[in-house]
Order: sequence, then C-alpha cells, then structure tokens
Amino acid sequence: MTSPATPGRADTELNDLVIRRASEADAGALAAFARRTFVETFGEQNTDENMAIHVARTFGDALQLAEIRDVSMVTLVGEVGGTMAGFAQVRRGSAPACVGSASPIEVLRFYVDRPFQGRGIAPALMRAALNVARELGGRTAWLGVWEQNPRAIAFYAKCGFVDVGSHTFVLGTETQTDRVMAQRL
Repeated sequence: MTSPATPGRADTELNDLVIRRASEADAGALAAFARRTFVETFGEQNTDENMAIHVARTFGDALQLAEIRDVSMVTLVGEVGGTMAGFAQVRRGSAPACVGSASPIEVLRFYVDRPFQGRGIAPALMRAALNVARELGGRTAWLGVWEQNPRAIAFYAKCGFVDVGSHTFVLGTETQTDRVMAQRL
C-alpha cells in the first residue's frame, strides 16, 4: 500500500483515467471488450453452450452500435492511457416492482477489465454512471447482479446499493436469479 505522499500505480491510473460517453466509432471495440469481460467473469460457472447463446444475442458490433444510438441509454467508456479499462451502460425504462420508485434508472452493464480491478477505476466509473442516472432524471438507480457473484454484490453495497429483491435472468437456456439492488439518487 502506498502513502498519499508517494503516488502508486493506482493513483497514476486514476490520474490517467478518462471516462467519456461512447461514440459510434466505439461500437466494435466495445462489443469485443464486452464479450471478453463477460466470458472471463461468468464462463467458468456456466456452460459453453449457454455462454455462446448469450454472447451472440447480447454483444456484437451492430448491437452495441444500436445501444450507443439509443436515446434512452448512455454508454460510458473508461480508458487509461487510451486503453479501454471498463464500461457502464445506464438506461431509462421500467424496473422490477421491488425497486418501488418513480423514475428508476438501470445500471444495465458495469464491467472493469481484470488488469484494472482494485485500482480505483470501478468506483470512479460508478460515480460517473450515477451522475448520468441523475442527468436522465432518475430518482433511483437499480441493477441486477447474479446471486453467485459475491464480489460484485459487495462492490455495489460499498457504492450505496441495497438489496431490494430478485428477478430472473436468462443466460442461454438457463434461468438464473439476480439480486436486485437499488439506491436513491
């Protein structure tokens, strides 16, 4: 651990961190990054078949381009030294009943690449995502997180989210349970 007087790698990376809205030119790189980080995060705990189905349905140049163009969604990209370190997607829309709030905004996706985890990038990216949620008129931010992902659950709790219920998530042909977490904005 470094002292405040002696900046370490994490401090340097945060100084070099740029969080920006994705542009149409980012679609291909974002699709590749999203595919890779999703598989790295969940591949060992799920079948190859279900992962392949989900990835094909969810990540691809045209899919990410459509999301970037969607006026109800904002995609944020976090870069360190020009390298994509993470991304977050925030969108307007309906929420599960357990969220119980008007003007809910969903943190749809939130991923930080493994080499950048534990370096302060995720909290900075979450602050930016919550700021976007406020800009979109949200009064509550919510997200779904797989019940078998304790590291993510702990991170979201540290960011101020509380467990308010559950909903189903379909990965390929398997129905899984996500914890629904929310916070007032």
